[in-house]
Amino acid sequence: MIEGFLLGVIVTCSLVSAGFFARFWFATRDLLFLAFAVAFALEGLNRIAFLFLERPSVGDEGIYVVRLLSYLLILAAIANKNRTRP
Repeated sequence: MIEGFLLGVIVTCSLVSAGFFARFWFATRDLLFLAFAVAFALEGLNRIAFLFLERPSVGDEGIYVVRLLSYLLILAAIANKNRTRP
């Protein structure tokens, strides 16, 4: 019961963070903000998938692949931001 509540809190925080980064991206059109917005949205959706697992503490490979993709997206955006100099 408490696990579902805590997952809901994490989902809400992730989606709110995605909204903030999306708003910053709309204002600046910086791809780093877009990458963070997409990554946080993926993390939020990924946590929703935890609710449908029988044993969320064990996890599933697909959930960790989505998490890896979101982290790689952030790393690629950081590398792109450091590579290009205005």
